[in-house]
Amino acid sequence: MAVNEVYQYSIVSALMDGVASHGTPIARVLEHGDHGLGTFRNMVGEMIVLDGDVYQMKADGSVVHVDPATTVTPFATVTRFRPTVTIRGAVTGKAGLKDLLTRLIPKARNHFLIVRMDGVFRRVNVRTAGGQLTPREGMVDVCARQTTHTFEGVKGTIVGFRCPGYVMGVNVAGDHFHFIAEDRKRGGHILEFETDGDVDIAAAQMSQFRLELPTEDDEFNEAELKLQAQGIKAVEG
Repeated sequence: MAVNEVYQYSIVSALMDGVASHGTPIARVLEHGDHGLGTFRNMVGEMIVLDGDVYQMKADGSVVHVDPATTVTPFATVTRFRPTVTIRGAVTGKAGLKDLLTRLIPKARNHFLIVRMDGVFRRVNVRTAGGQLTPREGMVDVCARQTTHTFEGVKGTIVGFRCPGYVMGVNVAGDHFHFIAEDRKRGGHILEFETDGDVDIAAAQMSQFRLELPTEDDEFNEAELKLQAQGIKAVEG
């Protein structure tokens, strides 16, 4: 794929319906991008793809560098990231980032954005999911057992996407970000954050979107895949 095109494997509504027993090798996903987010088989932990490396952030607080050739994902979104906008600035919370991105790229309301932030963060609140207890357990129930962590004065990287409202259920409408510390020992799905002064912020607007759906997967074939917008908003924070 060309730079700044979105590649996505499966859809968020499938996770909501508990479709997570199978998937595709992460190595195949990396053929399409070097930055992104996702989860792992049975929704065990949070995925962050950073400069082509893949990390699994688990509910016990540990982080594992993943071998993409031997690990499977039931859902992932990636892009071959090349920034078109770069600045240094301070950001207070998701709302502050939303306002900043709207100012930086004002004509992207109905497009995808990829965002990366590097620097020191005064506070980062994250959650990590421990995984399904039974096959087909939905994401709402999985995330009801999620573990939350707060990191203070931590240097690291935030990566994520802003997706337009009309893709809710296919992806997560709005802002969806994951964090990993510079030492690669802490991280998770961001609930809230605040930078400690200025950080490096890079972003790109994207208008090309490629979706690949699971094949030969009975769970996916049998799932209702009805839009559960409120449930997605609840679990994604």
